[in-house]
Amino acid sequence: METITIDQQNILVGIRPLDPADDSALYASEVTSLGRAVAKVRRQSGAARVVARTLLGQLGYPLLPILKTRSGVPIWPPGIVGSLAHHDTVAAAAIAGTKRIAALGIDIEPNEPLPANLIEFIATPNEQRMYDLQLLKRRDLFVLKEAVYKAYFPLHNQFIEFQDVEIDISARLGYVAKANCTFSLELLISNNVIGLAYSRPTCGDVAPLA
Repeated sequence: METITIDQQNILVGIRPLDPADDSALYASEVTSLGRAVAKVRRQSGAARVVARTLLGQLGYPLLPILKTRSGVPIWPPGIVGSLAHHDTVAAAAIAGTKRIAALGIDIEPNEPLPANLIEFIATPNEQRMYDLQLLKRRDLFVLKEAVYKAYFPLHNQFIEFQDVEIDISARLGYVAKANCTFSLELLISNNVIGLAYSRPTCGDVAPLA
């Protein structure tokens, strides 16, 4: 597993390549929690949980199953908030203590162009004015909005769409207007594009994007 260093030092982030045997890393209770997930999803979920368990171990937690709610939100130990992510070849996880971080979301995508027909689906009209076509063709907005969703949903138990989130990359902020809630962002680009969204214990104290 590779540990990723980010500016927000209260958050631990790790990634690792998928292994064909990663489905065997799942605890029996986790397999039950995943329901009828196909082998590919079990393998990806197993890899993400290996990363999460390794990060939890760095904070002194024993190995334990990471189940999920009916809505798909991972269930973390008391005092911990976290998020899981994966694509076809890599899995990632992020965790933090709830005294410093109230909500946390991570997403990861390969560093490849976004299909052109998805730009208008993902980017709001304001974002299409803010950013040039080169950036809009990247997956930056996609991973950041997915990360915002993963941080937002456990707080509000409310689904949001791509158009409900506006991203200001230069300010490193993501704003959800319907809840007047702003998340801080981290964007990491290498072979993968990693988006991270988080909030302090008080959400909604930052002005909306211009």
